[in-house]
Amino acid sequence: MTRRAKILTLILLGILAAGGIYLRVLARRVSVRPPDHGEEMARTRLSEEILQSAAGPSQTATLYFPNYEQGTLITETRTLTWAESDTDRIRQVLLAHIEGPRQGASSALPASAAIRAVFLTADGTAYLDLSAQTLADFKPGIASECLAVYAIVDSLAANIPAVKRVKILVEGREVDTLDGHADLSGFYVPDLRPLSRAS
Repeated sequence: MTRRAKILTLILLGILAAGGIYLRVLARRVSVRPPDHGEEMARTRLSEEILQSAAGPSQTATLYFPNYEQGTLITETRTLTWAESDTDRIRQVLLAHIEGPRQGASSALPASAAIRAVFLTADGTAYLDLSAQTLADFKPGIASECLAVYAIVDSLAANIPAVKRVKILVEGREVDTLDGHADLSGFYVPDLRPLSRAS
């Protein structure tokens, strides 16, 4: 090996050693942290608890829950202490659905679901941004998924007159279906007739 090759090799080894030390220093300074969904869920649960303990007027709410065996929605009345704004009232109705029915129906939303955001536009469109856990634990099939969607939509319309139609988002994005069947790409208009929502 020539003297020049030896010098170049030593310089290269020095540069590599310096680069390795620099990368270690950088690794200590920079920490890549994945998004903390636990913290987001904790904040969501805290805001839900605040809404549930709202100090507004008590009112009897009409909630719709799916009865998958009969293919219809079953009404259940529940006394809620309403929040002041329609947006917060929408959250309260959704929370009642996450809590589930108190009489023999099924739940429209799984207990693991979380409400990420709610928006109500001037034209009466309610945008519901739900967590990814919302897509879990549904009874499979077009009929059951449609019943679950209409249970939510009809409950909102029955208790909050400002709600004229509903758009369901998941994790801030539009999704094609609920669990492979019910179309979520469009808007749902309330249908308060006591008929099957699968037809």
